[in-house]
Amino acid sequence: MLFALIPSGFAEHATETEKFAPGDFIFGHIRDGYSWHITSVGEHEISIPLPVIVKSAERGWFVFMSSKLEHGHAAYEGFYISQEKEHIGKLVELVNGQEVRPFDISITKNVASIFIVGILLCLIFLNIAKVYSRHPMKAPRGFRGMLEVVILFMVDEVVKPCIGKGYEKYVPYMLSLFFFILLNNILGLIPIFPGGANVTGNIAITMCLAVITFLIVQFSGTKEYWKEIFWPEVPLALKAFPLIPLLEFIGIFTKPIALMIRLFANILAGHIIALSFMALIFIFGAAGVAAGSGVGIFSVLFSVVMMMLELLVVFIQAYVFTLLSSVFIGLARVEPHHAKH
Repeated sequence: MLFALIPSGFAEHATETEKFAPGDFIFGHIRDGYSWHITSVGEHEISIPLPVIVKSAERGWFVFMSSKLEHGHAAYEGFYISQEKEHIGKLVELVNGQEVRPFDISITKNVASIFIVGILLCLIFLNIAKVYSRHPMKAPRGFRGMLEVVILFMVDEVVKPCIGKGYEKYVPYMLSLFFFILLNNILGLIPIFPGGANVTGNIAITMCLAVITFLIVQFSGTKEYWKEIFWPEVPLALKAFPLIPLLEFIGIFTKPIALMIRLFANILAGHIIALSFMALIFIFGAAGVAAGSGVGIFSVLFSVVMMMLELLVVFIQAYVFTLLSSVFIGLARVEPHHAKH
């Protein structure tokens, strides 16, 4: 499975340092794309084309398949994939001699992967719901039984204790959040279709998840929650100099930022480390077959260890994101403090 990460074309140039750029190799795999790369056979790249939907500021809308771009080496209707540092890997057009990004709502690899995960989750849980409706008293077995254990654990040990009273209405979102992140994390470890997309290692995706949690937290906030932020129970002198309310207000935004960066950084770092070990084979291979073979053995072993560690990380990160989301919602649903008699 690990060797599927390596384009076959690189093996032919393992002894030519100028032919292999580690940065391009690593970031080429974790970057989003307009087509879904499968493998390379010699000079021919096998990939699944995806729809490109862009709007030029001067020429209007264009819809075409990414196969028209010939893997980024040619232009189609004035659009091409930039190789410049500022817009590398992105679709651009030339306007007055400068590369300009059009309004882009293309179905990229990450977007396609999100659709695939959404369809898989719907199929899985609709099937489970159908079985439960037909046999409500029958204990589930196999895959359904395993999912029931995970669901009960997340509800009884995470959502219910963290949110408290009225937790039931948040259960659908929390379970959807957990399984969405988990399935995307798992598919990100599989180098062949339908895996290989770096969804949760993309900061735009984790930002959207964090923003959804942020909005739910704010709309769930009670009167007491907002009072603790803008009029906390502190000496009047501290209220006159609003340092504490300012810090509390900043804390509203630092929580979702922490959620966003934690998931993004952990998933992205795991991919980069595993790919870096694989890149060492070609870097040392330039010094000779013996050096490349010796380092290759250790690189593959370390990559296997990293993949095993990432299997643990994908579950931990999905759990932590859901746990912290539940904690933040629970903190926003604070009840009034009653004086003790």
